[in-house]
Amino acid sequence: MKSLSEPKSYRIKSFGCQMNVYDGERMAELLGAQGMSAAPEGEDADLVVLNTCHIREKAAEKVYSDIGRLRRDDGSAPLIAVAGCVAQAEGEEIMARSPDVRMVVGPQAYHRLPAMIEKARAGERVTDTDMPANAKFGVLPTRTKRAPSAFLTVQEGCDKFCTYCVVPYTRGAEISRPFADLVEEAQKLVDAGAREITLLGQNVNAWDGEDDKGRAIGLDGLIRALAAMPDLKRIRYTTSHPNDMSDALIAAHGEVGKLMPYLHLPVQSGNNRVLQAMNRSHSAESYIALIERFRAARPDIAISGDFIVGFPGETDAEFEDTLKMVDTIRYAAAFSFKYSPRPGTPAATMADQIAKEVMDERLQRLQAALQRDSLSFNQASVGRTCEVLVERKGRKPGQWLGKTPWLQSAWFEGDAAIGDLVQVELLAAGPNSLEARVV
Repeated sequence: MKSLSEPKSYRIKSFGCQMNVYDGERMAELLGAQGMSAAPEGEDADLVVLNTCHIREKAAEKVYSDIGRLRRDDGSAPLIAVAGCVAQAEGEEIMARSPDVRMVVGPQAYHRLPAMIEKARAGERVTDTDMPANAKFGVLPTRTKRAPSAFLTVQEGCDKFCTYCVVPYTRGAEISRPFADLVEEAQKLVDAGAREITLLGQNVNAWDGEDDKGRAIGLDGLIRALAAMPDLKRIRYTTSHPNDMSDALIAAHGEVGKLMPYLHLPVQSGNNRVLQAMNRSHSAESYIALIERFRAARPDIAISGDFIVGFPGETDAEFEDTLKMVDTIRYAAAFSFKYSPRPGTPAATMADQIAKEVMDERLQRLQAALQRDSLSFNQASVGRTCEVLVERKGRKPGQWLGKTPWLQSAWFEGDAAIGDLVQVELLAAGPNSLEARVV
């Protein structure tokens, strides 16, 4: 390959979870520190980073499709890097199938992008999928994100080894970032304009560490420390695992005013045999009991979850148990997916794979029930007075959009600015948003 000129502009396209959004932001800050700027929308970039996710169906094939679309009309292509979980899982395959790709970098190694870019410019094709625990955070530049809501990764990796999931193989073992580093990064985000911080982790409630006095603390202790920052107004966290939920974290929902009344707690199935086959460590009964404890601590809490339909061997009766779970919990929001095999996971080789048409029918029924409950939750919110964190302008002059404490989208008209916390009354509800007025 011939050598390339120094890239001046970049574009990062992030797929999938919020941790990928966070990683994309950190890569942008890293490239910015190297003197590059984000390419304006509609203009070609010198460097394109595809920050991939391996959770969704046919994730790898979508990456190859995106790579093909990057080739320009004159036959040239930008400097292309594939990052994220697909890069970690299929790095050699990507290099073999896509000659235009100059760099493949895993989610724990993207702090080495500048050195990789120099090698790629010199004609090398570079792969880095090492997993050094926490190393990237020590060399990434200062946070510069200026937005009312920001993500902060506190924990990475997973030791649970659910039989359908690639995360332990692509993100590595569970690690917790040090308390002092997190407090420092949170303060920098607040100084840059963040009023809300969402703490991120594959199993975020598995975070543990020592506070500034050397005392062992869990996620609840970190939340309480961040809540002491005067200009930080809201705290959230995601994604949790039922097995790592502590009494202290449950209590924090009733005791820490800045911790928003919202909990995302995946269950995946309402049937115990299926949960056992998934290697989930909870039962349907223990999950329901856990939700009841959260509701006792914070009665107005909004519950969100994840579901997989059509897991290998799932019978009609077992799927009905999932519908019963939905009827019991009444989720304010939820994500639901058809099972799709991931190479290298135990479930991919299990017998009794479910036919596509059966999964389609089950997913439609599940989503109808979830949408029913989401609308019902929004409708029950009508008449409430609450604060909305303004995130952006609406389509009409004087219109603003933001989030309620329950993570609902709400819009109103009036005088406001991005980052304001505006007191509103919720007037009307649809399935996806609420209308409000300033009070």
